[in-house]
Amino acid sequence: MAGEGMSEREAEVLAALGHRLTNAQIAARLHISVRTVESHVSSLLRKHGAADRKELAALARQSRTGELAGLPAARTSFVGRSAERAEIIAAFESSRLVTLAGPGGVGKTRLAVAVAGAAAPSFPHGGAFVDLVPVRDGFVAEAVAAALGVAERPGQPLEDAIADRLGRGRALLVLDNCEHLLDPVAALVDRLLAVCPATRALVTSRERLGVPGERVVSVEPLPPGSDAVELFLDRAGAAGFAAGRDVASRICARLDGLPLAIELAAARGAALGADGLLAALDDNLRLLAGGRGGDRRHRSLRTVLGWSHDLLETDERALFRRLAVFAGGFGLDAVVAVTGGSRSAAADVLGRLVDKSLVVHRRDAGGWRLLETVRAFAAERLEESGELPDARRRHLAWAVETADALTTARADDPDTAWWGRFDAVADDLRAALATATTADAAALPSPEVTFAAGTADGATGAGADGSGVVGVGGEAHRLARRLAGLTYGRRFLREAVARYEQAAVLAPGDGEAARDLADAAECALAFARAGQAYRLQLGAAERARAAGDGNAQAVALARAAVIAERHPGFGFDDEPEEERVRALPAEAAAAGDLDDPYVAAHVAAARAWSTGRPDVAGRALEAARATGDPVLTSSALDAVICAADRGGRAREAYRLAGERLKLLPAMDGDDPRTGIEIVDALHTASFFAVAVGDLHGALEAARMAADDDVTGSHPALAGSRLVPPLVLAGDFDQALARAAEMVDGQARVDAPPGRWMAPALGMVALAHGLRGDDTACQAWRARAIAVGHIGPASRYAPLITFIDARLAIHQADLALAHTSPPADGPGREGGGGMFGRYAIAAVAELAVVRGEPDAAERVAAAKAAGEENAWAAACLKRAQGRLWGDREALGESAEMWGRIGAAHEREATLRLLNLTDRSG
Repeated sequence: MAGEGMSEREAEVLAALGHRLTNAQIAARLHISVRTVESHVSSLLRKHGAADRKELAALARQSRTGELAGLPAARTSFVGRSAERAEIIAAFESSRLVTLAGPGGVGKTRLAVAVAGAAAPSFPHGGAFVDLVPVRDGFVAEAVAAALGVAERPGQPLEDAIADRLGRGRALLVLDNCEHLLDPVAALVDRLLAVCPATRALVTSRERLGVPGERVVSVEPLPPGSDAVELFLDRAGAAGFAAGRDVASRICARLDGLPLAIELAAARGAALGADGLLAALDDNLRLLAGGRGGDRRHRSLRTVLGWSHDLLETDERALFRRLAVFAGGFGLDAVVAVTGGSRSAAADVLGRLVDKSLVVHRRDAGGWRLLETVRAFAAERLEESGELPDARRRHLAWAVETADALTTARADDPDTAWWGRFDAVADDLRAALATATTADAAALPSPEVTFAAGTADGATGAGADGSGVVGVGGEAHRLARRLAGLTYGRRFLREAVARYEQAAVLAPGDGEAARDLADAAECALAFARAGQAYRLQLGAAERARAAGDGNAQAVALARAAVIAERHPGFGFDDEPEEERVRALPAEAAAAGDLDDPYVAAHVAAARAWSTGRPDVAGRALEAARATGDPVLTSSALDAVICAADRGGRAREAYRLAGERLKLLPAMDGDDPRTGIEIVDALHTASFFAVAVGDLHGALEAARMAADDDVTGSHPALAGSRLVPPLVLAGDFDQALARAAEMVDGQARVDAPPGRWMAPALGMVALAHGLRGDDTACQAWRARAIAVGHIGPASRYAPLITFIDARLAIHQADLALAHTSPPADGPGREGGGGMFGRYAIAAVAELAVVRGEPDAAERVAAAKAAGEENAWAAACLKRAQGRLWGDREALGESAEMWGRIGAAHEREATLRLLNLTDRSG
C-alpha cells in the first residue's frame, strides 16, 4: 500500500477502518477522542491519496491480504507455464495492456491468477481481479467498481470514479473472460489507460480487444510430453489415482494438452483405472472423428465433458444441469431454492460434483461456481431436459427473496457492510430479471439509455397506454423495484434510474408506474440530471392521472416545478419551456387535495420556488414543518435561504443553512429523495460559512461533505470546498495539497473543470501570492478566470477583485510603502456572492494603504459588509487602525482574526502593531 509513512496510531486507525468501524467505535476501542480519530482519518486520506473512508477501508483490507482485490485463492498447485509467466510479467514494462488469448479450457484464467499474484508486489496501489463471466453487456463498469469498492457520485460517472481510484499510482486491473463483452471492455480499458498512466491491464479472452498498444500473448495447450503430464499426475494423485508417466502421456495426447480436459479426466481416474480411462477416451473421441466444423481441441473438450457427464449418477446430473441458471457464483441456500430438495442432500451432491471437477468450490468466497465452458455445457443439458422454464421460475423467486433480504439488510446497516453481499449476487439478480422480462418486454438497456423515460407531454415509452407488461407477473416488477433501490444504495446511480424506469414498464397498473417514475426522477436528480428528473416527474404525473390518484399527480407536478426552478443548468440539456414551468404550481393545486398536509407542502414549495418571494417561501417552510418530513423541510429551508441571500442577509442564510444540517441525521441516505438534499445542504452550509467569514464552520461543513458517501469521493468537489477556508485560515500547506489532489482528480475524469472550481483555483493564487511566488500566483489566477469564465459582470468577479486587492496590500506592507495598486481585472468594485464582502473590505483597506483621499469614506461605506462577514469586519477594523494610527483598533483586529482562525491575517496585523511600536 502506497503513501507517506504512518505513525503507529494512524496504522491502528487504518486497521479499524478496514473492519468498517465508525469514528465513535474507533475512539472507544483506542481510548482516544472522536476529534482525534477525525484528525487521523484526514491525515490518512491525504497520505494515501484516498477519496473517502471507504477507499481507506479497502486499502486496509488489501494491505492485510497482500493480494489484489478479488484475486481468487488458489485451490490447487499451478503447474508449468514458467516461460509464459515470465513473458507476461516482462511485457508490462513495455505494454500497458496485455491480452491472454486462447480457446476455452486452455487455462487462461489460471495463468492470469498466477501472473497477477506474482506481479502484485510491483503494483503498490493495488487494483482488482474481475471475473466477467456473469456480467451482462452494459454492466462492465459496475463489475469493476464492485471489485474496487468505488461508487458513482453526482457529476461523476462510474467510469470516472474507477479512473480516479486507479489513477493515483501504479495499479493492476485484471479482466477475466471478456469474449462476450469485447466492445464495452475495450472501451473501458482504452479510457482507463488514457487517463491512468501508471495503470496496467491484463485481459483474458478468446480473441483480442483491438485497443491500440495491446500486446497479445497466445495461450496454447500444454505440451503433452511435459507440463501436461505433470498436471495430470498432480491432479490424479489428488484424486487418489496413481498413474505411470507413459499412461499419463498417452491420455494427455488424446486430450490435446487442454488443461480443463486433463483435470476432468484425472478426476475420473480413480473410478475407472488407467485402462478404463484410456478405453473411455478412445471410444468417445472416435465418435467425433468424422465430425465437421469447430476446432479439434474444442471437440475433444466437449467429448470429455459429455463423457464425464454421462458417468454421473442421476441426482448428480439433475443438480449439475440446474446449476446452469446461475450467472455467477452460488451458495447452498441458492442451490436449494433453485434445484429443490434438502440442504444436506444438495451439499452432498455438490461435494461429489466438486470431486469430479465439474463444480468449483470457492472457499475464499464461501460458495461454488461453474467454469464458463462447463456452464455452457450444463445449459445445453438443461434445455434438452425440458426443465428450463421451471428452473428459471425458481431462479426468479430466489432472486426476489434475495433482493428482499438485502433490502432489509441495507435498512438495518447504516454503513456499507451489505455492499459485499449485494456485489456477490448482483449479476444473478440482473440475469433473473432479464430472463423474466425477455418474453414480454425488451431487456434492460445500457445504463446510458433510459427505460420508459418520461417526456414533457407525459408519454412514458413502453407501457405508456396503461397496460404495462403484466404478462411477466408481479415478481418481475417487485424485483425491478428492489434492484433499483439496491443499486441506488450501492451508488450505481445510472443503473438505479434505469431500473426504476424498467419497473414502471413492468408495473401492474398506472399507480405503481407513477411511483416508479417518481423514484426514477429522484435518482436522476441525485445523479445531477435535473432535465431527466423533470421529464420523469411529468411522466409520473400523467400515470398518476390515469390511475385517478390526484394527490400523486399533484406531488409529481409540484416536484417538476421545483426541479425546474431550483436546479436550472443542473443537467438540463434543453431548458424547459418557461410558460409550461410557470403553470405547474397551479396545475398541482388543481389536481390534489390541499387539505392533505403532504400535498399542501409540495404545492407550497412549488409556489415558493416559482415566485422567489420571501413571504411565500416562509409559508412553504411552515407547511413543510407541519408534515414532519425532513426532506420537505430541507427543500423549503433552501427556498428561504435563497430569498435571504438575494436580500443581502448572509448571516440569516447561514443560520438557516445550519438548520438544514441538523435535519441530515433524520434523513435516510438510501432514499433517493434525500440525495439532492444531502448534497445541497452540505455545500450550502460550506458556501455561506465562507460568505459570512466563519472559517471554523466552513472547514467543518467542507469536511462533513468530504466524509459523505454521496458527495465525498468526487475527485474535485470535496477539495473545491476545503481550499477556500484553508487559504483564508492561513493553512497554505494543507490548502495547496488539497488543491493538487483536486486538480489531479479532475484530470482523471472525462469532463472539463466546472465553473464551481473557480473560487478554489483563485484562492490557490492568493496562497501563492501571499507566499511570494508571483509566477505561480499569476498562473493560478489566469486559470481561475478561464475556468470560471470571469468577466466584469460575472458572479465570480468579486473573487478576482478580492485576490488583487489583498495581494496589493500584502506587497505594500512588505515594501513598507503604499504604492501597489491591484492588478487589472474584472469586478474592481466588488459585489455579491461568496466573496463580495471580502472584496468590499479589502478594496477599502487598500484605499487606506494607498493613501487615497476618500479612504475614510470607503471604510465607512464598507461597514455593511463587516456586519454580515466576520473576515470583512476584522479587515475593516485593521483598516481603521491603519487610517488613524490607532493601536487599539489594530489590537482588536488581531483578536478578531484569532477568533475566526485566520492565522496569516492575525500575524500580518501583529506585525503592523510591532511597526507602530517602533515608529512610536
